[in-house]
Amino acid sequence: MALRWHYQDDDGIDVTGPDLAFDDQAAAEDWLSATWTDLAEIDITQVTLLDGDEVVYGPMSLKP
Repeated sequence: MALRWHYQDDDGIDVTGPDLAFDDQAAAEDWLSATWTDLAEIDITQVTLLDGDEVVYGPMSLKP
């Protein structure tokens, strides 16, 4: 399965974010490390890493 980030706001409501798939967890985490501030600017305040439909971890806050 491909890894994807699931995006939510402060209230845990799903929000639209970049629809990207990653081959492995390290690539997904590297991307998030490089872009989390951009995501926060568009009101994405928490993310969950998914492998297919299975939660790898999260939700994780993007607030500093």
